[in-house]
Amino acid sequence: MNKIKTNPVIELAKQLPTEPGVYLMRDAQGDILYIGKAANLQQRVKSYFSVTSNLPSKTRRMVDLIADIDFFITSSEEEALVLELNLIKRHSPYYNVRLKDDKTFPYLKIDANEDWPRVQITRHLEGNGSHYFGPFASAKSIRRALKVVKDIFPFRPCSKNLKHPLSRPCLEYDLLNCSAPCVGLVTKEEYAEIIKQLILFLEGKQEQIIKRLEVEMKQASNHLDYEKAAILRDRIQAVQEVINWQKMASVVRGEQDAIAFVRDRDQAYAQVFFTRGGKLVGREVFTLQGTNSATDSQIMSSFVKQFYHSASYIPPLILLQHPVDDKSVIESWLMRKRESRIRIQVPNRGVKKKLIDMVTENATKSMQQLKIKQVTTPKGINDALEEIKNELGLADLPFRIEGYDISNIQGQLAVGSMVVFEKGKPKKVNYRRFKIKTVPQADDYAMLSEVIHRRFGRFKSNTQSNTDNWTVIPDLILIDGGRGQLNSVRESMDKLGIKSVPVVSIAKEKEYIYTRNHTKPIILPTTSLGLQLLQRVRDEAHRFALSYHHFMHRKASFKSALDAIPGIGPRRRNSLLRQFGSISVIKGASVEELASVDGLNLNIARRIKEYL
Repeated sequence: MNKIKTNPVIELAKQLPTEPGVYLMRDAQGDILYIGKAANLQQRVKSYFSVTSNLPSKTRRMVDLIADIDFFITSSEEEALVLELNLIKRHSPYYNVRLKDDKTFPYLKIDANEDWPRVQITRHLEGNGSHYFGPFASAKSIRRALKVVKDIFPFRPCSKNLKHPLSRPCLEYDLLNCSAPCVGLVTKEEYAEIIKQLILFLEGKQEQIIKRLEVEMKQASNHLDYEKAAILRDRIQAVQEVINWQKMASVVRGEQDAIAFVRDRDQAYAQVFFTRGGKLVGREVFTLQGTNSATDSQIMSSFVKQFYHSASYIPPLILLQHPVDDKSVIESWLMRKRESRIRIQVPNRGVKKKLIDMVTENATKSMQQLKIKQVTTPKGINDALEEIKNELGLADLPFRIEGYDISNIQGQLAVGSMVVFEKGKPKKVNYRRFKIKTVPQADDYAMLSEVIHRRFGRFKSNTQSNTDNWTVIPDLILIDGGRGQLNSVRESMDKLGIKSVPVVSIAKEKEYIYTRNHTKPIILPTTSLGLQLLQRVRDEAHRFALSYHHFMHRKASFKSALDAIPGIGPRRRNSLLRQFGSISVIKGASVEELASVDGLNLNIARRIKEYL
């Protein structure tokens, strides 16, 4: 039989009014433990003390600490919801599910009332006719968004007073990042058109931008203003790249936000996809704290309320991974903010369910990335190294880990990579690349053997030097692969007489770790800091090998495509490679752009265009 808690707090709960409102649980020191809303204050607060055994363990611990209860009466449950959000944001009680580091979110602001509007970062929404876009999860994410739009639209980044023209533009104009209104190189009408296109872009109306830019480009070309036409062409290509990236959400029409989260102990990682006009225009990641004993619905409810409390725009449809508590109250509150109808849905099938599944997958990957970043903290690094030492049975901490990988296409243009991590951090000055020389066909084992021989063949068993990277012996060698790759490298090390260095391999998919001394693979949990550090080394070795392979492939493509053109030798070919990077980009370049490359002229540029 459940015991009824008998203390003055229970008597206080019985005296609470039955109207809607907000309650604040306080401890003996007066600190706020929890803030909640209720349609009936008395009924809701009494429930904490009547059936304690049915409460989650975290809530039971909170109830034991309650020494006092404050409350606010409101005229409606919707008003209570708004008050609850404001109080949670102000006090951040420990037992509430709350956004981590919650403060006023940053927004992009465009004040159309300015003569020469700027794009600014702000944390305050003002009803002055300005355009706001957001909220963004952090200043870092808003700077990333700002970089994307700045690469496409040459708006002014400065706050200079433009009433008096300057004598010359700044470096931003030379970099094509600003249209230089400060020196009168753009009219107010032309600048207003740039800002108008920028607003359309941020609203997800990129097709309208492309149509306008194409008209402008054609007009510039007809007037023989090829330089302006080339700039407009590049801007069209940049917008098109954004549209191509957004096609992942093209199966869903209209405007909606899609929200999903994944849990990890007392935190949850929420991801929001913003779909406008049938295209994904952005996404943000948020961290929630205090989720350990909360249900999925409680977490979703808390996030939806706190996120849209600060949102500058609310779409007509909100897709959720889990249902929210008090759906009708939340919908009514959102409808009042939007001033039109709102629907909250939890899709079970169809394209909307596919979108939610995609958001969930992205939330999972974002959580994994955030957790991997935790390894870079001093404590995380030490814990990871200790775990690797213990789980792999190493004699010492692996302060220096070397990772190796091979990249090739059916044996062609095969390359190998060596990356170095010291004390858990990449030491890029010690990275090395290997162009495979002795293996003509696709054979990863033989290629790894060649790389290992070239790396450790220089080592002399009685010599170690801190100045020569080749003579420094690592504490651990990590191979990207399975048991076969491990055995191949281990055999090469034995032939070189280097038997004391531990070698392990880590296979993708299941992330099994293979060692010489274990017949079965070692399986570490995904939360393991040691596994996350090994994954970082493996992924970095793969990235470094792949980037070198792409470089070799690009170089070979250039050579094969350009060598047949009369007048194109190694020097001009290399200049083109540095300037454009690929044959496809050269094909899209104008004759004038090609002629601007060092060592080329108009005749050579026309010849290149004809051949390609």
